[in-house]
Amino acid sequence: MSEPSSSTASEEPAFETALKRLETLVEEMEAGDLSLDKMITHFEEGSKLVDACGKRLNEVEQRIEKLVKKDGEITTEPFEPNESS
Repeated sequence: MSEPSSSTASEEPAFETALKRLETLVEEMEAGDLSLDKMITHFEEGSKLVDACGKRLNEVEQRIEKLVKKDGEITTEPFEPNESS
């Protein structure tokens, strides 16, 4: 049996994992001890992680629903981000 989420999970790391790796890359780059080649490799990996995290955040934002109290009952409606920012 194949798991439906296994292909997605293997393509992109979990958000928390990607964010932690990104933090590690930044710390290593800021330390200034890396060769130019290693710095470029870190930058390329970091760019991919930033894209993956941004994509995941956009997906989550689209799924957010806010609770709204109407006529004494709590209902849900789709989250609409503030487009003026």
